Amino acid sequence: MAEPGRPQRVSQGIAGTWPTGRSASAGGFAPAGSGLWPGIVETLRAWASAEAGAGRLLPWVPVAFGGGIALYFAADHEPVLWVVVATAIALMLGAVLLRRSRLFASALVIAAVAAGFAMATWKTARIAHTVLAKPLYSVSLSGFVETRDIRERTDRFVLRVSAMEAQRSDVKLERVRLSVRKGTAPEVGSFVQLKARLLPPISPVRPGSYDFSRDMFFQGIGASGFVMGAITASVPPDAGGLRLRYAAFMQGLRDAIDARIRSTLEGDNRAIATALLTGRRDAITAPVNDAMFISGLGHVLSISGYHMAVVAGVVFFAVRALLALIPGLAVGFPIKKWSAAAALAAAAFYLLLSGAEVATQRSFFMTAVVLIAVMVDRRAITFRTLAVAALIVLAVAPEALVHPSFQMSFAATLGLVALVQIGMPNLFASPDHSATARIAMWGGREIAMLFLASLIAGLATTPYAAFHFHRVTPYGVLANLGAMPVVSALVMPAGLLGLLAAPFGLDGVFWWLMGIGIDWMVMVSRWVASLPGAIGRIPAFGIAPLIAASLGIVVMGLLRTPLRWSGGLVLLAAILWGLTARSPDILIAGDGQSVAVRGRDGHLHMIRAGKDNFLLKEWLAADADLRDAGSPSLADGVSCDEAGCVTPLADGRLVALATRIDALADDCSRAALVVTARPAPPDCAAMVVDRQRLAAQGGLALTRRGDGFAVQAVKARGADRPWAPAAAGEADFGASLAPPAPRNRDATPSEADLQADD
Repeated sequence: MAEPGRPQRVSQGIAGTWPTGRSASAGGFAPAGSGLWPGIVETLRAWASAEAGAGRLLPWVPVAFGGGIALYFAADHEPVLWVVVATAIALMLGAVLLRRSRLFASALVIAAVAAGFAMATWKTARIAHTVLAKPLYSVSLSGFVETRDIRERTDRFVLRVSAMEAQRSDVKLERVRLSVRKGTAPEVGSFVQLKARLLPPISPVRPGSYDFSRDMFFQGIGASGFVMGAITASVPPDAGGLRLRYAAFMQGLRDAIDARIRSTLEGDNRAIATALLTGRRDAITAPVNDAMFISGLGHVLSISGYHMAVVAGVVFFAVRALLALIPGLAVGFPIKKWSAAAALAAAAFYLLLSGAEVATQRSFFMTAVVLIAVMVDRRAITFRTLAVAALIVLAVAPEALVHPSFQMSFAATLGLVALVQIGMPNLFASPDHSATARIAMWGGREIAMLFLASLIAGLATTPYAAFHFHRVTPYGVLANLGAMPVVSALVMPAGLLGLLAAPFGLDGVFWWLMGIGIDWMVMVSRWVASLPGAIGRIPAFGIAPLIAASLGIVVMGLLRTPLRWSGGLVLLAAILWGLTARSPDILIAGDGQSVAVRGRDGHLHMIRAGKDNFLLKEWLAADADLRDAGSPSLADGVSCDEAGCVTPLADGRLVALATRIDALADDCSRAALVVTARPAPPDCAAMVVDRQRLAAQGGLALTRRGDGFAVQAVKARGADRPWAPAAAGEADFGASLAPPAPRNRDATPSEADLQADD
């Protein structure tokens, strides 16, 4: 009989799902004495048989479902909804009919891909709305304020438009996001009238960069801009609906919490405490924000699975401890399930309080699946739990797949679940030696698990941080080891106690304790960020290496036989692929007002006709350039006058940015490439990027190819999506720029020359 309290060894494998028979030796190697190739083939076959065992298919379903969503976002134009849905239904029915066939696994994966594609198509059709295509300079708007953000320098709010009037435009938008002077944002739920300047949603600043216009589309926002003049509150034409009243109530609750925190904390401590409890993180100053992300602690500022786990865990153990004090309840009732239900309610409240953004929804669903598993007597942390949570998130919000928070969170969670399934049984096994026992008694196992968890989560998220933010955190494990125990044991519990004590006026001491923990976290982040080599810059690379890296991470996380190391080979190949990607020689902004040219020194030199610092920061980050947007060295080698600017390429040829029409003739005769936001003359002797091409393709990245350039564009050829609609009458441009062919000169002599010769 097994000894109570000792971990049980399962003969079928670690996860308890391995089939018996020939697959029991799936972890072995080629049998001795047999031929080399037959032995290898037999071993591979045994491993594959083990991976196809009972319970091993479900985790791959959300991977296939996400693959279908990725195919949807890769499409050039919007799919036909009824065709997509009919195809998905037919394939799912086919999978059901083949459930007893050998083809069931393949049929199910194909059906999951089709279902993901259909779900994303349906979501887009369901929320379809108008997106502003051209700027509007003086627009009269009236409507309800739905959300409000308090930021460091300006405030911002989303207006649900009831009436809209603009000169020479009859476009009607449903929602707009407006910036205002700090302290002047109207209350959520109020009905206001104002004048504003509206701009189309921000398109990617370079090919391959993040598409903010897609985010705004799925949030129901058709334009952004800023208020001109005063905001007038007026009587609404209707009540605004239950959803608006709920938003006003929750915003009032967040403001009340922020006011209570403000009474004890100030500055960044107050902003971070508010961010951890309400999700509003825009008031954190830039130096602290940068230090947090450079050190690898930036994930603390965004409400994610960690925060949900801490909230649910604190409530679960607190409720269970209180109920255990009552002997009658502890013996005769399932207090563990009651505690899980209380933790689920707390997590749901935290979701609503923090604004229920897509990232927070994902975290809540994952936590909810774990707690429900506890309530129904299932194992809480398994690959099935992760698979169910992923399917729920992607079904509710398919657009989350292309968001960095989803990618990083699920990559980290996959690594941690693999650690729990494989590493914990070994680390938490009963020690066999007295030295091991002493180490375990003093917390050695817990420290090892914390170290491994930080290391694995950091490594799993590195490809996504490198792709989206162009940086890695070499000391992320060090920062997490130094700060996260304090955040888990002091900051978050003090915040929860502060929320509970606030209605009684006894919350001040808890905010003070929370501030002490935040001071420590900020100190750790600043120290780590100041270490040599703390800023690891990675040049931008394409989406293909990221897809390969994702495949490698999934294979390493989900497979259980030595086949999983094939994922490591794929991951290594993806890393090498990304590191060897060639950086472009010229970057051109979509409005034609900024150009970056790579000179002989290998660095970008900026030609600027505008003042878009955000664009310059993104360009420099994507080039792994440590300079900031205000560095004087950015203008080295750039010559300017009132008509435009020129700067040389590495091969000495000139690139010109013409800001006036009268400069085009001279630029066309002297420069190899002319960039202008105006129409270029048809007889220009240089390669040209003008208004027509920029309107059709947006921002461009040019890479030298012979005497010409290979062109990558923000808007792919023929692309027409709801968040980036193609303009009517757009010309079709190719994927390259070549010098124009030399024109044959007119050989006819003038009459004066003929008379002089006579």
